[in-house]
Amino acid sequence: MVSSLLLMHWSTTAYSLENIDYSSAFGNEILGEGTTTTAFDVMDYGAAGNGQTDDSQAFNKAWKDVCGASTNQEVATLQVPPGKTFLLGPVAFQGPCMANTIHFQLQGTLIAPQSTSWAGDALDTWIQFSGIHNLIFDGDGKIDGQGSFWWQSCKKKTIFGTFWSCQHRPRALHFHNCNGLRLEGLTHLNSPRSHISINACQDVSISNLNIIAPEDSPNTDGIDISASSNVNIQDSRIGTGDDCVAINGGSSFINITGVDCGPGHGISIGSLGDGAYDTVQDVHVKNCNLKNTQNGVRIKTFQDASGFATNISFEHIGFDNVRNPIIIDQFYQDKSKNSKEILKAAVIEVSHVTYSDIHGTSASDRAIDLSCDDVVGCSNIVMHNINITSAVPGQNVYGFCNNTRGTATSIQPEVSCLF
Repeated sequence: MVSSLLLMHWSTTAYSLENIDYSSAFGNEILGEGTTTTAFDVMDYGAAGNGQTDDSQAFNKAWKDVCGASTNQEVATLQVPPGKTFLLGPVAFQGPCMANTIHFQLQGTLIAPQSTSWAGDALDTWIQFSGIHNLIFDGDGKIDGQGSFWWQSCKKKTIFGTFWSCQHRPRALHFHNCNGLRLEGLTHLNSPRSHISINACQDVSISNLNIIAPEDSPNTDGIDISASSNVNIQDSRIGTGDDCVAINGGSSFINITGVDCGPGHGISIGSLGDGAYDTVQDVHVKNCNLKNTQNGVRIKTFQDASGFATNISFEHIGFDNVRNPIIIDQFYQDKSKNSKEILKAAVIEVSHVTYSDIHGTSASDRAIDLSCDDVVGCSNIVMHNINITSAVPGQNVYGFCNNTRGTATSIQPEVSCLF
């Protein structure tokens, strides 16, 4: 039970929304003009904001009031003020909530503890939101996972040569079953593992994010999407030690537009499979630029799996010194796990993939690599208006393909099996 003293800190404020577009990515209005919102400031719940005191309890108390507030089906806002740094241990913000829309307004900085001891073996998330529909998480604040302590664990092998401590690192920010989610304007730094994870969410809009981690930070994906649909990512800058965006199994109708990626491992479909049935469909990547990345646009599937990846397009893509600009890899292996002694034929079918208006430079001589498996292969692969040259003056590039069926027009380098 929240004390009456805490309840006295509630305040109702009419916020001006003239310069903020809170319409959802798919046209459903979330906040209308003149919306009145009930605001809860974490400082009123005992948060210190000094970057040293654990403020987890204050955030949990504030969240209880935010989620339980009755605001005539309008908006309840949790405010994290500017100019302060809030140290948080693992926190879970759970719904459902009373208000039609929950607004988490981050203007300060959230930081994780500078230690790997707080998580324990079973915990895989630092900050989690679950079961909260029409959640808006925005502001000009920062989320700093302080992952360098965790990354060191990836350099320590057990006696058997596996990376157990490395595998138990937490992701920074996880959303589960949050339909109508909006993420906008935030800066995400140095997650121990992936920065943002989206799972089992529908109608999601992500825009104007800045996600940053060192190039050698392991598995620090920018945005991971799984089991989600109608996700729109746009106008964001992502530079990490792994995939800028990874689209995993059970995802459909994903649009990625205006993303600058690098460093990192590129924009990836997958990995798919790993002994499971996986599907991805209707993914469209457009108007994106990749610079100094290990891969460009990639589809990766494990062997000994089942499912499909279909109706995928990569259009208007620019490469600058990208090591593997265009790649389909149906022989993918996770190097952080023990390899299978016997690799079976892949049965995840890759089909109806279009590459169009793609230009730039490759850091390796193999600019196009379509490594499809020997049994199922890849079908209906379409390439048009592609021009990739070497980033090294005077060096040639080439295209490679295996068991790939489709068409190619106006492409350089040529891919012989598509003609």
